[in-house]
Amino acid sequence: MRNTTLCYLERGDEVLMLHRVKKAVDENAGKWIGVGGGFEEGESPEDCLLREVYEETGLRLLDWRCRGIVTFVSNEWGTEYMHLFTSDSFSGELRECSEGVLAWKRRDEILSLPLWEGDKIFLRLLVEEHPFFSLKLRYQGDTLVEAVLDGRPYSF
Repeated sequence: MRNTTLCYLERGDEVLMLHRVKKAVDENAGKWIGVGGGFEEGESPEDCLLREVYEETGLRLLDWRCRGIVTFVSNEWGTEYMHLFTSDSFSGELRECSEGVLAWKRRDEILSLPLWEGDKIFLRLLVEEHPFFSLKLRYQGDTLVEAVLDGRPYSF
């Protein structure tokens, strides 16, 4: 089981997205996601968040909100517990990312990008200001086969 963070940086009506197109082996290849990554030994979710956002973007978060926990279950990639954050308060200069191409995208265009189906669910929950949530997403290959929101089946 892996623990990871994912953060959506917000700037007005735009969200910083990462198009995963640079790594040779990448379970997110070709997809658009937020920024983040895996915990290092001894890190808290916030430690990981701050480190990963800085490493991937060059930006330092000044404030952030933990929005939920997403449990990914995959027959190909195993189980991952992702701590989901948003931030609209950061400083620094955006730099190139070694894992993909960073781009500010308008909120109204994000759902039309190549995304995981489960990501569309939690992105909607973020936009709707859903209170802190637990979302379980089960995949067979690239196909989302089950979603459970706060312990109850979720129709997608």
